[in-house]
Amino acid sequence: MKKNYRFYLSTIISIISLSTFNNVSAQDQSVKDMQANASKEVKKEKIDSGKFWKTGGLFNLNFGQGSQSNWAAGGDDFSLSIASYLGFYAFYKKDRYSWDNTIDFNYGLVNTTSQGTRKNDDRIDILSKVGYSLTPKLDLASLVNFHSQFSKGYNYNSDGSKDLLSNFLSPGYLLVSLGLDYKPAKGLSIFVSPITSRWTFVTNDSLSAKGAYGVIPGKKVKNEIGAFANVTYITNLSKTISYNGRLDLFSNYEHNPQNVDILMNNMFTAKVSKILTASLGLDLIYDDDVKLFGPNHDSPGLQLKSLIAVGLGIKF
Repeated sequence: MKKNYRFYLSTIISIISLSTFNNVSAQDQSVKDMQANASKEVKKEKIDSGKFWKTGGLFNLNFGQGSQSNWAAGGDDFSLSIASYLGFYAFYKKDRYSWDNTIDFNYGLVNTTSQGTRKNDDRIDILSKVGYSLTPKLDLASLVNFHSQFSKGYNYNSDGSKDLLSNFLSPGYLLVSLGLDYKPAKGLSIFVSPITSRWTFVTNDSLSAKGAYGVIPGKKVKNEIGAFANVTYITNLSKTISYNGRLDLFSNYEHNPQNVDILMNNMFTAKVSKILTASLGLDLIYDDDVKLFGPNHDSPGLQLKSLIAVGLGIKF
């Protein structure tokens, strides 16, 4: 009887010990699993937090050179052109909030033996747009845009004289707008605003005295209230060719609203090699307040500028 009692007691102790060991092992494994999952969550959070911003830029430097000697067809003995472009972008997206920022700088010069050095490209453009998502493709957004040029621009007369046309902040434009931003496809944005305020600056005294760019003669700032639309489209046409386009439309409610101001930029870029690119740029501008055309240079007109270039292109 005692032997049976001892046998039963030993069996019960063994079962309890085995159960305890298994429970402890299971708890240890559960703890390990929890720690591993927690580590994964932390790593995932760190990875996701780094995707809120998308930043980068592009630098292009293009050259052109020509020379001739005793050339029967005539022309300049020597010509040299240089064109540069520097652009940055920073796009933020988190939950229902977005913030898009772009900065573009263009500057170019051409030198010939007959005409000397002249500017053939000059642009400063800064755009910032903040949005709050109403639907997956529609945002309530506010937009701020500034554009001007770096240096003086002239109209060159046939007698060799030149007339000042522009300078830094002469003109300069600042636009503030509130509206809706529709994004129907990747790379395409259509912003429409029924209420926009635009300031035109002419800080140069001589241009201000003439009332250039629509300011009252002697004044240096003009404000307009109107409607505004902005369309931007960035896409890859192929593996080596990309397109970057932008269209701005502005109508002044208070003065000739039917005469819509137009600004359109088009840039096609082809990647020839890792650092060699070819580009084609086409810009169109119509501003009802820029009256520099016609027989008496007192009428508005459509402005066109095109540039074909080959040179260095670096993305970062």
